[in-house]
Amino acid sequence: MKSQDVRKQFLDFFQSKGHLIVPSAPIVLKDDPTLMFNNSGMAQFKEYFLGNATPKSNRIADTQKCLRVSGKHNDLEDVGFDTYHHTMFEMLGNWSFGDYFKKEALPWAWEFLTEVLKLDKDRLYVSVFEGNEAENVPFDQEAFDIWKQFVPEDRIILGNKKDNFWEMGDQGPCGPCSEIHVDLRTDEERAAVSGRSLVNADHPQVVEIWNNVFMEFNRKADGSLEKLPAKHVDTGMGFERLCMAMQDVTSNYDTDVFTPLIEKVEEITGLKYTPNSVILDDSEESEEQNKTNIAIRVIVDHVRAVAFAIADGQLPSNTGAGYVIRRILRRAIRYGFTFLDTKEPFIYQLVAVLADQMGEFFPEIKKQQALVTNVIREEEASFLRTLDQGLQLLDKVISETKGKEVNGAKAFELYDTFGFPIDLTALILREKGYELDEVGFDKAMQEQKSRSRAASEVSTDDWKVLVDGNVESFVGYDQVENEVKITRIRKVDSKKDGVLYQIVLDATPFYPEGGGQVGDKGILVSANETIEIIDTKKENNLILHFAKQLPENVNASFVAKVNTDLRGLSSKNHSATHLMHEALRTILGTHVEQKGSLVNPNNLRFDFSHFSKVTDEELQQVEDFVNARIQEQLPLIERRSIPIQQALDEGAMALFGEKYGDNVRAIKFGNSMELCGGIHVNNTAEIWHFKIVSEGAVAAGIRRIEAITSDAVKKFYASQEELLSEIKLMLKNPQDTIKAVVALQDENAKLKKQIEQLIKDKAKGLKAELMTQVQEVNGVQFLAVQVDLNPEGAKDLAYDLGNLGTNVFLVLATAEEGKPMLSCYISKELVADKKLNAGQVVRELGKYIQGGGGGQPFFATAGGKNAAGIPEALAKAIDFVM
Repeated sequence: MKSQDVRKQFLDFFQSKGHLIVPSAPIVLKDDPTLMFNNSGMAQFKEYFLGNATPKSNRIADTQKCLRVSGKHNDLEDVGFDTYHHTMFEMLGNWSFGDYFKKEALPWAWEFLTEVLKLDKDRLYVSVFEGNEAENVPFDQEAFDIWKQFVPEDRIILGNKKDNFWEMGDQGPCGPCSEIHVDLRTDEERAAVSGRSLVNADHPQVVEIWNNVFMEFNRKADGSLEKLPAKHVDTGMGFERLCMAMQDVTSNYDTDVFTPLIEKVEEITGLKYTPNSVILDDSEESEEQNKTNIAIRVIVDHVRAVAFAIADGQLPSNTGAGYVIRRILRRAIRYGFTFLDTKEPFIYQLVAVLADQMGEFFPEIKKQQALVTNVIREEEASFLRTLDQGLQLLDKVISETKGKEVNGAKAFELYDTFGFPIDLTALILREKGYELDEVGFDKAMQEQKSRSRAASEVSTDDWKVLVDGNVESFVGYDQVENEVKITRIRKVDSKKDGVLYQIVLDATPFYPEGGGQVGDKGILVSANETIEIIDTKKENNLILHFAKQLPENVNASFVAKVNTDLRGLSSKNHSATHLMHEALRTILGTHVEQKGSLVNPNNLRFDFSHFSKVTDEELQQVEDFVNARIQEQLPLIERRSIPIQQALDEGAMALFGEKYGDNVRAIKFGNSMELCGGIHVNNTAEIWHFKIVSEGAVAAGIRRIEAITSDAVKKFYASQEELLSEIKLMLKNPQDTIKAVVALQDENAKLKKQIEQLIKDKAKGLKAELMTQVQEVNGVQFLAVQVDLNPEGAKDLAYDLGNLGTNVFLVLATAEEGKPMLSCYISKELVADKKLNAGQVVRELGKYIQGGGGGQPFFATAGGKNAAGIPEALAKAIDFVM
């Protein structure tokens, strides 16, 4: 059965059981500060389990894109080495929110696997929770009794807390679970060793495929359990593992989920992948083949994770979720570089295969194919340059090493600062006859992890609920002040922010951070005190107001007052962002799509898809377009809670990677119409003026514009006026400032020409002097000397001296303004005959001036930081011709 059919059969089955089928949420989470990525099927439903929102159906089924590469659920280092762990995977799930429970969920799971998919019942094992006396959770007798109707008792396994009690995190909803495992071994292997003994033993062919979690407890901050008000079902079935079972193979990578990608890698590299059914021996050839297999598995797994993350709006970067995506991609590049001998970008070519394969069910990968391809290609090219740089730096570390063991802290610096993989470092060291101080490396790594952990450590108390029920609402679109009651509070302690308190209000006017717009600030005022609100965020459908202290009387009535000055500035920038989006699509083309934004009181930042630099003329057109809309005094047309399809049919822009409900809010200014939950001006005239201050690249195919409005524009023009006054003063207040600047530039150009001529004359004089210093060494005309010229003059002199013959080897050093530079010239005949290379020469000699460089085989330069190293560099130059 093809993978697409497996997915469809699952969704059709649960639809027949009264489940609403919903699309996968984006793989990148933007409205949950506790998670970077959707790491499980239940992540998008947390607010329902917590009782903070009501689902549109009590029965839901879906297939969810998941990513597990950081935190508690971290499979990254296993990926490639086994046949069933993945970074990105699909989780088929069916959910009950206070509706059905064990007596429905378990028989349905058995029915689907054995009657719909026709899996062999004799190959299936199930597990139930054995109970935990310390936590007062009993043996799951109900699940055991249900399974006895379908499965012999010798295939029902009692599992401990580690295997059969599922928890969302250190705190939150949890409960016992019942897993289903499949034994994919041969009949002979099954006869020899019972599959029962291999369940949960990390056997590659005896694997868990389905987990039925019965959410009935809440884990509190002190570790204790309390009963949830309602019982829920949360199931997750590994799509890739299920396909393995259905396609009669013993590796996820041998299913049609991965084989098209593997075939493309084989085509690109000329190497062959060995399916899991082929048994390798202990020969050297088999060891090399195994390395090839691992590398190919890493690449085809990682490209899925990276491609879908980018399609959902997360670009590779150096921080947060972007850094995780970059790290995954770099791991794939490194495996290709080391084991597949790929020295040019190639992973980007797999995106087309992925789009064809999964585009029907996940349209975002098809829609964003060009962007994803370009971003991955640029990231590959960049990291391959980094690897080349790292090789040079590693050579330097080796040259400074006494003995045959390279310092682990130095290796960690290469890894941490330059992203050079440690296993590649170890491999290169072994090839050169060196060993890595692994203990020193591990120590440096642990120290960094400890620092990072300490910096990000957060302890969160349980909610203290003051008002029962799901009573919270947001009134901030209509009000900036409102009488409120506090419904719940909790303390949060972190290394970064110290002790803060999160306060939830029954009817808050405070806008929580979202859609790129920062959260509101303001105050809570009672008859006796004032509490400052320093930020507002949203988590699991609750609006959290952050304060450094709690009110003395949390049960009092308060007036919540938003800081309207800050909100007003943010709203102007947010509305201007919408107008700019329309302007970019009008002027550059409808391929432009928003890829990120930041709106705060000071400025706005807007990332968008576009494959070339925006010209000055185009930027001016964008500015003019937006300012024309401001001048038109367009009123805000806000439509709340309209059906999403109606909004889209009417032309509203929806953003890829955003999670929308069935009903949405649409914001319209003139022809600009977008789905948006943010705060906006009532009329574009309030923006006053719009000014672009910068435009540049963020990643391949992604540009960023930063702009200002309102008061910031006034300050900008005032500072420009002040700057012009200072320039006039420096120019002694000329009548025509521009004419004075042009005259100064002309004079400067003339002086430059005179200096260039003087340098040339000086170089000619030096040439005659240096010709007398040329030595013949092993038939080579050799000269290594420091000259009093700038680098350009040294280059001209080197070429002049090169005309002395066909066997010239020159190294000229300069130190203009204390900045050392080495220039190496080698006759082309010498390059060919003696295999000399000027680039290699300057890279090696550059170590003495604490620098590096490169160039062509016959001419290259290296810059550095240590001018005192020039004499030693020049002294070592002769070694190349000895």
